Formats: sequence, structure tokens, C-alpha cells
Amino acid sequence: MSRRLLMTLMPPLVIAGLALSTLTPPALAQSTPQPEVTSQREGQRTIDEYRIDGHLYAIRIAPADGPAYFLYDDDGDGDFQRLDTDSVAVPDWVQND
Repeated sequence: MSRRLLMTLMPPLVIAGLALSTLTPPALAQSTPQPEVTSQREGQRTIDEYRIDGHLYAIRIAPADGPAYFLYDDDGDGDFQRLDTDSVAVPDWVQND
């Protein structure tokens, strides 16, 4: 490629690159909603319920004598599965509701 052609094409390419770099996909532009967490003690364990807009999607159970775990509804059908993990993501069905 000749130097003259390169010098002619360079400014528009740089401008186009800068313009594209400022665009963000809609999914990245939206922030993840923060859950409302309510806690209660039952005997020797703590139960934390995670909700967004009233939708219960996770329950964290922290027994006094063992590791904490989550009960997690990944698709909104009310069927909670146990997850032995430190945290859970807000599921799509809650974010898209």
C-alpha cells in the first residue's frame, strides 16, 4: 500500500474506530439489579431471602455448624435447587420480567 493511500485512509479509519469503541451493547449498558435481602434467624441458622421486584429467586441458608449454601430458582418455576457456592447470579427470568 502506498504511503499516500495510507495517509488518505488513515484519518477516516481512526475516526470510525473511535466511534465504534464508544458504543456498548444494550446488555452491557444496563446495570445488574441489586437484590433486596431479608434475613431471619431460625434456631441455629440464618436464612437470607434474595428478591428483585418481589420475585424470590434465591435463599441462602447459613447453619451454625456447617458451610452456607443456596437454594436457587434458575427458571422461575418455583423449584429451588441446592447450590453449594458462595454467591449466585441474578437469573435471567428475574432481570427480564
